[in-house]
Amino acid sequence: MEPKVTKFDLIILGASGFTGKYVLKEALKFLNKSPLNSIAIAGRNPTKLSQTLKWASNPNPPPTITILPADTSDPSSLRSLCSQTRLILNCVGPFRLHGESVVSACVDSGCDYLDICGEPEFMERMESDYHDRAGETGSLVVSACGFDSVPAELGLLFNSLQWVGPAVPNRVEAYVSLESRKRIVGNFATYESAVLGVANAKDLQAFRRSRPRRRPRPQIPGPSPSKGQTIEHQKKIGLWAVVLPSADASVVRRTLSTLTEEPNGLPGSNESSETVQKREAFWSSVKPTHFGVKIGSKSLFGILRIIMVGICIGLFGSTGFGRWLLLKFPSLFSLGWFRKNGPSEEEVESASFKMWFVGRGFSNGSLASQENTKHDMEIVTRVTGPEVGYVATPIILVQCALILLSQRKNLPKGGVYPPGIVFGPTDLQQKLQQNGISFDVISKSTISS
Repeated sequence: MEPKVTKFDLIILGASGFTGKYVLKEALKFLNKSPLNSIAIAGRNPTKLSQTLKWASNPNPPPTITILPADTSDPSSLRSLCSQTRLILNCVGPFRLHGESVVSACVDSGCDYLDICGEPEFMERMESDYHDRAGETGSLVVSACGFDSVPAELGLLFNSLQWVGPAVPNRVEAYVSLESRKRIVGNFATYESAVLGVANAKDLQAFRRSRPRRRPRPQIPGPSPSKGQTIEHQKKIGLWAVVLPSADASVVRRTLSTLTEEPNGLPGSNESSETVQKREAFWSSVKPTHFGVKIGSKSLFGILRIIMVGICIGLFGSTGFGRWLLLKFPSLFSLGWFRKNGPSEEEVESASFKMWFVGRGFSNGSLASQENTKHDMEIVTRVTGPEVGYVATPIILVQCALILLSQRKNLPKGGVYPPGIVFGPTDLQQKLQQNGISFDVISKSTISS
């Protein structure tokens, strides 16, 4: 079988969508700089794609970029895309509605695939249905390469690396704080995904129960965490918080489960002995831990508002008519946090995020096995960056793509994986830091009993 001759390094599918146009804008910064020598954009509406290219290039004239017709409901158009590129960046959501056909085309052709999905059911189904086939064809499929869930994955790994033996973590809780000088307005596709996620929550539970092979659970020193308070006040970081039902926790669990199966991480398709040593040294320093995510606000009122929106989506999302109402009037039911036309450019530029990682554990691993021993050590780290949906997510996706293109031989031959297990040992964290997303150690302290 002759090797596939590709025309483009990557194709951005859905480049004219809410997030896709910002992904294109970010990708253009790196065009004609190795390893990104050629890109194309694809979607259903060539006119809209052409307008998007002009917007993304502004104030410069648009470069000569091929525009390709593609529709997620037309498998032949997707196969045509895959035959022309090394990598597809999929920005067409909700992924439960539009994603599987793209994954299927990539896996069949051996083309690599990255997306910005934050939908646990989609990701877990793709892993179940396509992982073995992707391994055979050499297609590397990695979802959640945006704000969901790279800051959570790399943030947890960064916190874990601060626990130097004999110290061990037991629990790391992430607190997400969204901030803005104007107002916070989210992506409608994110809101739609949340509504559909509520509607199909029982399907996800049933799917997890139906899987024939249970993933191994990592051995975490110390007791299992208690459920804790519904509303928590974290005085050290100045936030009120409530559990965030995002994809982050499930994505991190998948990475830690894979690491339990492969303690040295995933071997690259053709990596050097030096890279093998680097990968094995990295993963040997990572300690498994319980992990949870909460959404934070500086005020109790802000948390109550978040709870109200969650209750609305929970109540109305369980019926067809309720979902119609939620999707018809997003601004009303989200108390202004989501609009069909998304945020203005000024609102995007004024927003930012902080993601705190509060790790608690033991100064000596031997303490973890003692009965009724309480945590005696705390390490707080933080990931900060620009607006999550339209700035941070494109930065993360494009940096993942550049690493995949330039370091492909150091990455797994193929398979369906979460981003942490694939990109953890690479220089992704350093690349993100060079592009506006920071990783910092805030404090290391002893907890008095």
